[in-house]
Amino acid sequence: MSPPLNRRELLRFATAVGGAGSLASWSGGDLHGETLYPHTVDVARTRGGAVSCNSAIASSIGMTVIKEGGNAVDAAVATALAMAVTWPEAGNIGGGGFMMVSPVNEAPVCIDYRETAPAIVTPTSLAQQRDRRHPKMVGVPGTVRGLGLAHARFGKLTWDRLVQPAIQLANHGCVVDGWLARTLNGVLASIQKSGNERHQPLTNTFAHPAGRPWQIGDVLRQPVLGKTLERIAAEGSDEFYTGETSRHLAAYFSKVGGWITAADLKTYRAVERASIQTAYAGHEIYGPPPPSSGGITVQLVLRMLEHIGLTGGVDSPSGQADWNRDDVHRIAETMRRAFRERAAYLGDPDFVSIPDFLSTTAYAEELADSISLDRATDSRDIAGSLVLSDGPPESPQTTHFSVVDRDGMAVSNTYTLEASWGSWLLDPATGFVFNNEMGDFNWVPGYTNDRGQIGSKANQMAPGKRMLSSQTPTIVRRDGANVLVTGSPGGRTIINTVICILVQSLNYNRSLPDAIAASRFHHQWLPDALRLEIGSGESLAELKDSLADYGHKVTTTSVQGAAHSIAIEPATGVRVGVADWRRGGRVAI
Repeated sequence: MSPPLNRRELLRFATAVGGAGSLASWSGGDLHGETLYPHTVDVARTRGGAVSCNSAIASSIGMTVIKEGGNAVDAAVATALAMAVTWPEAGNIGGGGFMMVSPVNEAPVCIDYRETAPAIVTPTSLAQQRDRRHPKMVGVPGTVRGLGLAHARFGKLTWDRLVQPAIQLANHGCVVDGWLARTLNGVLASIQKSGNERHQPLTNTFAHPAGRPWQIGDVLRQPVLGKTLERIAAEGSDEFYTGETSRHLAAYFSKVGGWITAADLKTYRAVERASIQTAYAGHEIYGPPPPSSGGITVQLVLRMLEHIGLTGGVDSPSGQADWNRDDVHRIAETMRRAFRERAAYLGDPDFVSIPDFLSTTAYAEELADSISLDRATDSRDIAGSLVLSDGPPESPQTTHFSVVDRDGMAVSNTYTLEASWGSWLLDPATGFVFNNEMGDFNWVPGYTNDRGQIGSKANQMAPGKRMLSSQTPTIVRRDGANVLVTGSPGGRTIINTVICILVQSLNYNRSLPDAIAASRFHHQWLPDALRLEIGSGESLAELKDSLADYGHKVTTTSVQGAAHSIAIEPATGVRVGVADWRRGGRVAI
């Protein structure tokens, strides 16, 4: 391994690897103060390429790939791998996700690299499970094979070139900003409190060498992860599934009582799937198909909204168009109904048949006709065949990034470990954190409750099956050209964050920075609650009482999601990159 670099050398190295423009954001802000939440989006405009993600250096790495002649997929691969080093709570090679790819003059497609269940499982294997950080919670990781498939299908630069920046960051270190320091200190404190020996390898890998909390400006090195990435760079993405890395993983899970075997890894495949397409407000919306629920659920909501209509934004004294009560009510009611359909019917299409009627305009209009324009529906009244008999929601700790290259090719990518830092499990021989995605299956067949646990058959466990996801990487086109790339983390709120951005952008005609800065809200059928984001600086909080008067059970949250997005102005071709203030991040151009 190369000798460690000092801080000045690290900053020089970061500029060389990641490109100029990233270092100013590395200071991170006050670790304990409000500057971590500046309430202002990061915006950059360019006629060239743009990358927007949680990590400034990862954005810059992706942009450097574009400047070297790579396309948006090349940049996405390099960015995703870099975030496995710089954003370990959710950036990953131990998890999975979905990548929407929208080439110029080709139909957008989805690269599905969602995790799968090990071969040993049955529908009730986790029925009595309580520990969500257990080795049995780990699904077969899909990220590396998914990135490999995207690169093989669309990439221009060599695979090795795209992995190298992540290797260098792992070996030589990345400078810790306020966001990274906070998440490192948080997980280390939680593991210490739990006292579980299975999680000690994560502590050994990420504890500060001096035994103190991480601070802004420290350097995080991950040499074991660097060695794993070196093997993947040299031998290709298959190395993770059939090479030395796979042998380490099989031995690890055998030792700790997990379910993943060498055969599970060898047989894992990423899949290219047709996207879900929806005409809306003069645009074409493209989203991921099952096993992501994002595309179909967004489609149902948008079709219902077209049927019942919206009243439009209201100009606030600040010049921003705040939400009004009637629109929030109408959108929430469509969310309620779409999430009920999600719960009833959606799962891995290789294992279950997704009803054709879900994709028809007539069915969406039938659902919309049950909406009262001035009264909230009781969610139990639309349960239908889902028998209500109470379960944990999906974790909000996912990460999303967007890429557009100089030619207009676009990538929208969302991937996750499920919970923040996944299972808290780390194999000392490979150096990366594992997901706990098995929690996204329906654990108890037939058991649905009013706190969000679902028992429908479509998403019950089976060997090799992909668990249902809410990840919603989204591409918007107008007249065949890419005009918006968006998505978000946030568990089940992901879908509704995307819906809020689409309505703000396409119905209210707000600029992308304003649409991202705007407040958001969420309804997922069960639990029966309308959750308003009140930390964004807009006036959703002022609507709380009036929405309650309509019968909504209103709750609040400080922030929802983190939609790092890019718009392309049709008239000028200018790319407007926006990084969401809710989870840091920067745009690189």
